[in-house]
Amino acid sequence: MKKLKRLPIGDSDFKTVIEDNAYYIDKSMLTKEIITGGRVILITRPRRFGKTLNMSMLKYFFRNDQDNKHLYKNLKIYKEKEIIEKYLINFL
Repeated sequence: MKKLKRLPIGDSDFKTVIEDNAYYIDKSMLTKEIITGGRVILITRPRRFGKTLNMSMLKYFFRNDQDNKHLYKNLKIYKEKEIIEKYLINFL
């Protein structure tokens, strides 16, 4: 019998959600918008709209002290080779 994915209710850590194979709505292209966007970025969303989870996703993306490439393999941002090579391949 196929195991159902769990809903990540209350989880605000991106790494935990991805590694636990929980449902995740792919908002990874936010990363590209931030990289290519202007100097000032204002992120406003209603309560319970995933702001903390998105910030956690960005934290793991730009973190350079560990290899987090595996977290993004099934997300849209992984198809952006130029961004992936610049930010995810060159960790310390």
